[in-house]
Amino acid sequence: MISALNHLVDVVESRLDGEIDVAGLASRYGTTEYHVRRMFSSLAGMPLSEYVRRRRMTLAAAHVIDGDELLGIAVRFGYGSTEAFSRAFLAVHGARVADVRAHGGPLRTQPQLRFRLTVEGNTPMNARIVDRPAFRLAGHSARVPLVYEGVNPHIQAVVASIPPEEHARLKALSDTEPAGLLQVSADVEPDAAEGSELTYLHGVALDAATETPADLDVIEVPEGAWVVFRVEGEYPAALQNAYAASATDWFPSNPWRLRPGPSIVAVLERAEDFSAATCELWFPVERDTPRGDQP
Repeated sequence: MISALNHLVDVVESRLDGEIDVAGLASRYGTTEYHVRRMFSSLAGMPLSEYVRRRRMTLAAAHVIDGDELLGIAVRFGYGSTEAFSRAFLAVHGARVADVRAHGGPLRTQPQLRFRLTVEGNTPMNARIVDRPAFRLAGHSARVPLVYEGVNPHIQAVVASIPPEEHARLKALSDTEPAGLLQVSADVEPDAAEGSELTYLHGVALDAATETPADLDVIEVPEGAWVVFRVEGEYPAALQNAYAASATDWFPSNPWRLRPGPSIVAVLERAEDFSAATCELWFPVERDTPRGDQP
């Protein structure tokens, strides 16, 4: 996977003026576009689409300063109009094209990325692979903005709006794994930008044959394999560290890749003030079949 990501970075550099065939590259490495985009976002801290935009605007800035014709610059870097290019330029650099031409800046440079795998091995990850038949997730859901770092206040507001007695009712309904009250993130595009919407559901897992109360929102989950990480410690720091370690250590070191589906956090035990907790982090996966490093 590290080789695939570095090859992808090289392809981006050679195709800043055109389309980038991520699906084709992923296929050459025996994996999927979904997994490549998810791993890129996790390791780079930004979606691939945002990285491409930043690299385009980094190189375009030199042409802007040189006084090249604006439409020519826009077309060269994949934009169909000067208006679209100018919006992207302002979003990346925080300055208008005219101001940069007049003053030479300010400019925000995006260096070319290079991925490296360093596995220290001093903190083994507690992981298991489970095959699950189809089940459903039932609870209360809302569309919320995606937040890449820190606590998502929109999700906090959803949870705070649910009365304590409803939490108890939901927990009593749970009849299959993942057990207990669940925090579910669904409908997340692999290349989603920060601020784009996802579906957050606060609820429980039910057997596919269980009758679901009519007042609950439902996410149907097909059968498949899952990797389950057990996490204990300070909350939410330990859980956030596990998210990061799954991308930097576990997936590059194991023959599994992410597949589309919801990610689930099951809170098994917690301190009264929620300062510490024991959780399970569930990701839908499938066997990876790498074909070795490709030129």
